[in-house]
Amino acid sequence: ARDTIADGLNNLDWGKTVRCVRVNDGGTQWCFEDIITIIEKAGKNLDTIMLPKPLNAGDVQFADKLLSQLEMKLGLEHKIGLEVLIEEVEAMQNVVEIANSCARLECMIFGMGDYAASQGLVVKNIGNTDGYPGDIFHYPRYHMTIAARAAGLDAVDGPFVDFQNDEAYRVECQRALMLGMAGKWAIHPSQINPALEIFSPTQSDVDFAREVIAVYKKATAEGLGSVGHKGVMVDAASARLFQNTVDRADLIGM
Repeated sequence: ARDTIADGLNNLDWGKTVRCVRVNDGGTQWCFEDIITIIEKAGKNLDTIMLPKPLNAGDVQFADKLLSQLEMKLGLEHKIGLEVLIEEVEAMQNVVEIANSCARLECMIFGMGDYAASQGLVVKNIGNTDGYPGDIFHYPRYHMTIAARAAGLDAVDGPFVDFQNDEAYRVECQRALMLGMAGKWAIHPSQINPALEIFSPTQSDVDFAREVIAVYKKATAEGLGSVGHKGVMVDAASARLFQNTVDRADLIGM
């Protein structure tokens, strides 16, 4: 498997996508050799390592130290990032500690399948919240996203296995977006376009956001703390909210 991954990284055209390899977790006997083999054979063509099941900061720091040693040994010109899967109750208890574990960390993903098993939740399918009065995953999503954002990391929502249920997947994407998550996993090609549609701002939203920010800047230059614009009160807080839309647009060249 390691050789197949290295061959794919070295010989396939991945375009501008982030190239990430999910290794075995640090509680197994395979993790350190996964990282060593893949970095030695294909490190120059890899952007991030995804580490499953870290339970505390030390688990992440183990991978961070190993990557630092490999980068020095191989003379890699770029720093390989780390992504972590939060998928155990212990990890959720320590999520703030994990989020601040090392500078190499870029992203935290909510692994709701293993998390549900870890907590003993009764759910029909991974990602499905039917049968509970509300979203059964709301608290862990919210808690992880707060920890990630406070540490300057991206928060990403986990899988939705019923890939034939487009409507329900879109609802889950919308919930993740509203909580401040940067994206949601797609485990089937049919989920790619819905995720892109929901997590990418529309042109009209971007245009209005830029318009509001320009209005606010003009108002502050005139000594005003707030101003009305097209039925919306624009002040520092609302301008900051609209800036999030502009930032998302800038990332994808809108």
